[in-house]
Amino acid sequence: MSARSEKNQIVIFDTTLRDGEQSPGASMNLDEKLRIAEVLEGMGVDVIEAGFPIASDGDFEAVNEIAKIVKNSTVCGLARATKIDIDRCAEAVKPAKSPRIHTFIATSPLHMEFKLQLEPDEVLAQVIESVTRARSYTDDVEWSAEDATRTEHDFLCRCVEAAIDAGAGTVNIPDTVGYTVPEEFTGLIEMLFDRVPNIDKAVVSVHCHNDLGLAVANSLAAVKAGARQVECTVNGLGERAGNAAMEEIVMALKTRSDVMPFTSGVKTENIMKASRLVSGVTGFAVQPNKAIVGANAFAHEAGIHQDGVLKHAGTYEIMTPESVGLSESKLVLGKHSGRHAFIEKLRELGYDLGDNAIQIAFKRFKDLADLKKEVFDEDIIAMVDDEVIRTNDQIRMIALEVLCGTKHQPPKAELELEVDGETLSCTGIGDGPVDAAFNCIKELVSHKARLQLYQVHAVTGGSDAQAEVTVRLEEDGRTVDGRGADTDTMVASVKAYVNALNKLMVKRQKTAPDALSA
Repeated sequence: MSARSEKNQIVIFDTTLRDGEQSPGASMNLDEKLRIAEVLEGMGVDVIEAGFPIASDGDFEAVNEIAKIVKNSTVCGLARATKIDIDRCAEAVKPAKSPRIHTFIATSPLHMEFKLQLEPDEVLAQVIESVTRARSYTDDVEWSAEDATRTEHDFLCRCVEAAIDAGAGTVNIPDTVGYTVPEEFTGLIEMLFDRVPNIDKAVVSVHCHNDLGLAVANSLAAVKAGARQVECTVNGLGERAGNAAMEEIVMALKTRSDVMPFTSGVKTENIMKASRLVSGVTGFAVQPNKAIVGANAFAHEAGIHQDGVLKHAGTYEIMTPESVGLSESKLVLGKHSGRHAFIEKLRELGYDLGDNAIQIAFKRFKDLADLKKEVFDEDIIAMVDDEVIRTNDQIRMIALEVLCGTKHQPPKAELELEVDGETLSCTGIGDGPVDAAFNCIKELVSHKARLQLYQVHAVTGGSDAQAEVTVRLEEDGRTVDGRGADTDTMVASVKAYVNALNKLMVKRQKTAPDALSA
């Protein structure tokens, strides 16, 4: 298939489950990955990069299970240019209806000399060998030139041509370190189309990082130059400053079809659903002013803006909230609201929960409604993310009691946790109530993690607002973020710490490959 023959269709390649999970602090268990994969498939993502099978048994299992359940999207696994990586990846994606092996090797002088310690001819030989081996397992092989934007043009052309000759149907040109700028990237893609004689036999893909804040701009520049696959993540999740944000790529193409006459198969009405799920699972809050999915993306505070929007939404809104899955709230919930109204609210907010999850969520909602006069959308989102989305945890909080204040020194905490099905209890003291509670957790769950961040903010306004707490833990170079929400700040704090510990246990099972991905 020619990259230029598919003139209008852009392949959306989502790597939230692979590159996104490599974000410091992000970690997902198997159940969470399966839920995200189902949402990505449901929204029409063309290719789901499900993981790095060689990284750990957990990564292999996740890719393998996703390959079994996904029917409408291509399921892709990543592999370095080694036999063991490619064989393991092939085994992982084998159950997929449409499997893809994505293999890569660095091609820039800097990476070849200092990371790979290989000569260019040796790298070229590995390109041919790795693609040929991957091609023996599946017709759908993608090859990536890691650090392509800092690769010498002559050598990049040789590698791309060799990869296509060896059987790669997609060649990816990553801006691995977020170094390029749109005009330069346009020139690079155009150069490949002009100089690689067999380029018409492959789809040209791009994978841009956001170190200079240009990932989306660079990706779109590449599309205009002839690229027909864009690799991206939900909420822009990813290593360092993240990847090109899928929601921004898709909505830019949809909104500015006048200058970019391209389409994707993504159902944009599912964008908020995917964003909230990924945020809840990873513990990475979406910044309020984030494009498309931020809380302020469709908010107008300035009087002149409000006046304009009321007269005609198009004065200050270039897309409708409904186009990304937001809708004006028609239901006000409180303690007298019934199950049906609650389920309708969940659907309105983009959640599609099973019967058991709905039962858990509804009970938690009733408990919350007893404590608050009004339950806002933000309360429900925080509650569902905190109570329902996280499943299969090894550690759960059962009960907490804290004594503190001027008459109780030092502060004391009594805590009960369920650890691997066993109930454990502890009484501890600390410099403050949070320290006392966290000391109890350390006593009940042995770990050497260091607390890097403790942050509290109110989910909504008012003195009865839920507190949402973020905790970041670091252990042996691994970082994880945990979140917890409750009307009691101390309870939210323990939930966040416990959530982070559960993620850390998942992270411990993973081993970082010697070479990072494209």
